[in-house]
Amino acid sequence: MKFNLANRITLVRISLVPIVMFFLLVRLDLGKLTLFGHQANWSDLIAALIFIIAAITDGLDGYIARSRKMITDFGKFLDPLADKLLVSAVLISLVDLGRLDAWVAIIIISREFAVTGLRLVAAANGTVIAASKLAKWKTTLQIIAIVALILNNFPFSTIDIRFDLWMVWAMVVITVWSGIDYFVKNKQAIQE
Repeated sequence: MKFNLANRITLVRISLVPIVMFFLLVRLDLGKLTLFGHQANWSDLIAALIFIIAAITDGLDGYIARSRKMITDFGKFLDPLADKLLVSAVLISLVDLGRLDAWVAIIIISREFAVTGLRLVAAANGTVIAASKLAKWKTTLQIIAIVALILNNFPFSTIDIRFDLWMVWAMVVITVWSGIDYFVKNKQAIQE
């Protein structure tokens, strides 16, 4: 099977998942970075950078596939799978590190599985459910919240702002809202 550029980028995103997890969970002693009187672990900074690169490839592969007319069935399957692997793996890692409550990860991951199930049911009936604007906001807030959690609220801890917790709550609210929105707007897919 020959992979086009968009699918190769998606495969790169999947290959970045274990690398992000490695830097998050292994806790290499690479020293600390001090900024505004707050110290950050270099492992966290590297994990955050790799996660951001992986998140950027999500938009990049879709843009390339659409603009160059490289949309394939394999890409339609692989792209959302890569997104779910990346987000789920990092959320579970953050739970393991004690930076995220398990119930939050369960809500986020459950919503992803539920919407994927809805899409599969709709696809079996010949309907394609495109990503909604709410879902795009959800993705953006998830990326911001996850990066804030990976960085362990760096550099906001010196000014007593729990930016990471505010972003987690925003992520949970829009995740639930967008999930409900998908099911309400696509209830005919379930009824068929």
